[in-house]
Amino acid sequence: MKQHLQRHLEEIQQDLWSMSDHLYHNPELGDQEFESMALLTDFLARHDFQVEKGIVDRPTAFKATYDSGLPGPTIAFLAEYDALPGIGHGCGHNMIGTMGVGAGVLLSKVVADTGGKIYVLGTPAEETNGAKVDMAEQGVFDDIDAAMMLHPADESYESGDSLAMDAIQFDFTGRPSHAAASPEKGINALDGVLQLFNGINALRQHVQSDVRIHGIITEGGKAANVVPEFASAQFYIRASERDYLNEVVEKVKAIAQGAAQMTGATLEMHNYELSYDDMRTNRILSERFTQNLLEAGAETVHPAKDSYGSLDMGNVSHVCPSIHPYIGLDSPGLVFHTKELADLTITENSHQVLSTGALSMAMTGFDLLADGELLNAVKEEFNKK
Repeated sequence: MKQHLQRHLEEIQQDLWSMSDHLYHNPELGDQEFESMALLTDFLARHDFQVEKGIVDRPTAFKATYDSGLPGPTIAFLAEYDALPGIGHGCGHNMIGTMGVGAGVLLSKVVADTGGKIYVLGTPAEETNGAKVDMAEQGVFDDIDAAMMLHPADESYESGDSLAMDAIQFDFTGRPSHAAASPEKGINALDGVLQLFNGINALRQHVQSDVRIHGIITEGGKAANVVPEFASAQFYIRASERDYLNEVVEKVKAIAQGAAQMTGATLEMHNYELSYDDMRTNRILSERFTQNLLEAGAETVHPAKDSYGSLDMGNVSHVCPSIHPYIGLDSPGLVFHTKELADLTITENSHQVLSTGALSMAMTGFDLLADGELLNAVKEEFNKK
């Protein structure tokens, strides 16, 4: 049956390459990917997927469904298609979106033999305010037996872990005054922000080594001779597990409250981006995908690298068995979020990589649909975690 997938790939791969190139030449930022969404969903509709746009109140999110009409598992392939400002597709989301769509279409050609259902989920704004968070919270993944996506990188790597992350803004409000003539009448909001930074720097000694806390001052006053009435800082706070991150966040908030008390300023705190959970790779599913990637033509797949970034795919992995592996563009040392990576995605070699990636995910989806023991093992691992 996997030979049939290869034959169907040959029928659609020119379309896949063209779509990826079109996305490269027409990059759109997160939650503004209207043309990108239309391109991908039109292709899915031509292959008999039922498409629902604007899900979870995100205008450029979509859910495309192919139902065999026969009982069986539900497999989801995830598509990203947002670009970076000034760089374009420097994280390869043009390939990610196209590989996800391609895998869904390929698997739809054989699902009548296995039963089951296929979803292709369009997930906007991964770079900023990831829609997967809303999807996970609003039940989109509740009936899904396994979810997967594939990310281009310098070389191929197994699916690994990522850090849970909260993005918190701290707003301090004081009282303005002439900084030279009557400083005693002012309350310096910037001092509150500075004490916040000092407190966080002291906290670093007393947290686990996986914790990352990094921030900036977004506003610190208007003029040097005026006591700042308002000052604000934004921080990303990360840890390898959500439960421990929650503990660290409470400590940071306590520091902020102490900074406000020390300076007399008032404090408001809020999340300025959605929170990401840690990625929990399903190892059994990951191992099967790796086997298929090698069978499909990848020469080497490296063990997962330690990751200190954060992914909205992490939220998905808390709801259903999930993987987020990487497929190599044969460029060791290639750096994410660069024009160099974006330009590599439209080469002839990357076209072949795209085909290999779509085929590998479709093969893995087929294994889950056809092999009940594999699916049960994947679910058992997820339930234990």
